[in-house]
Amino acid sequence: MTTVDDHALLIERMLAPRLATLAAESVSVLDALGRVTAVDVRSAVDLPLFRNSQMDGFAVRAADVTTVPVVLPVSDELPAGPGAPQPLLPGTAARIMTGAPVPDRADAIIPVEDTEPGAGPAHVTITRTRGAGEFVRERGSDLSAGDQLVSAGVLLAPRHLAALAAAGISEVVVRRKLRVAVITTGSELVAHSEIGVSPAPSPGQIFDANQIALVAAITEAGAEVSIAARSTDDLAIFRRILDDAIAASDLVITSGGISMGAYEVVRDVLEPLGASVGHVDMQPGGPQATAVIDGVPVVCFPGNPVSTQVSFVVFVRALLHRAAGRSVDQAISLRLAKPITSVAGKRQFLRGAVVDDVLVEQVAGTSSHLVAAMARADVLIDVPADVTALEAGTDVRVWTL
Repeated sequence: MTTVDDHALLIERMLAPRLATLAAESVSVLDALGRVTAVDVRSAVDLPLFRNSQMDGFAVRAADVTTVPVVLPVSDELPAGPGAPQPLLPGTAARIMTGAPVPDRADAIIPVEDTEPGAGPAHVTITRTRGAGEFVRERGSDLSAGDQLVSAGVLLAPRHLAALAAAGISEVVVRRKLRVAVITTGSELVAHSEIGVSPAPSPGQIFDANQIALVAAITEAGAEVSIAARSTDDLAIFRRILDDAIAASDLVITSGGISMGAYEVVRDVLEPLGASVGHVDMQPGGPQATAVIDGVPVVCFPGNPVSTQVSFVVFVRALLHRAAGRSVDQAISLRLAKPITSVAGKRQFLRGAVVDDVLVEQVAGTSSHLVAAMARADVLIDVPADVTALEAGTDVRVWTL
């Protein structure tokens, strides 16, 4: 039996060559949310693109409003939109809207709030002085052409996409997503779509929760699901699905079929190919297996739904986050709200719920089939293998779900 940490290190080393060789790809800015830039992105234009008004008001020459109140004739009206305005004549004002180009020779904007109607509709009374540059957005005051807009290695958020779009950038070069295949196994598994209108499967069949859980977890971690397939316990069927998954993926994750009984399809196919199949000193999730086939890591989880989900969190999630350029602190410290007990010799990952942000309490038993109880948890309480009991108030390490 190996330790959790040793098994996690083994999987990390298996995946390291794939992580080191992830290529870059160009994607639309519309599709770039949550992706990581592979190169520095520089702007080809100045931002703002041209001098424009920060306010609704009047464009003036500051020298014409040094003494107020002053009445100026309105020589033009400038909405935001295409076109270049005529230069501003001395001693006049141009009505201007936010974002509209500021005419040459105008060097200040008088907000509407600092004006009153003049003598007739073609005049305006300025009631407050404004200095040169006030409420004028100068070209390039945000960014100059050639400046770095977003550096390499940045996890793109909405604010980054806004800056890229403002600079007219339609595509960005990002790291390729890690491609992960999911294969769930067991002749007893069935999808909702396979039972027609009946509310439940036939006797002996169960809904395949693991495929849904793994696909969602992989996607949430920033990777791409290359294949999501289900295999019966037929060796030929599983091997065919496995070959397809290996050809299309950087990592293959399987669930089920690695225990000590009969009909263990994953074990029966992978062991002759050099897989390591054994036990890790953890509960749930003791049975674990790994292999590398044609250079592609294959990580095999037990089939019980809670075991599958816990195994993903403990062994794979952080690696996918790293591949996606995400920094996630998945382990934190909380205090036990109630005492707990644990099995000697196995590192326990108990389902827990956070109470008042600082306390945690166990929400279910240790059985690995309690998938509904797993849904009530928001953390895993990490109990070391040499600990059999912890009192209320004890600080414990928990893994966020």
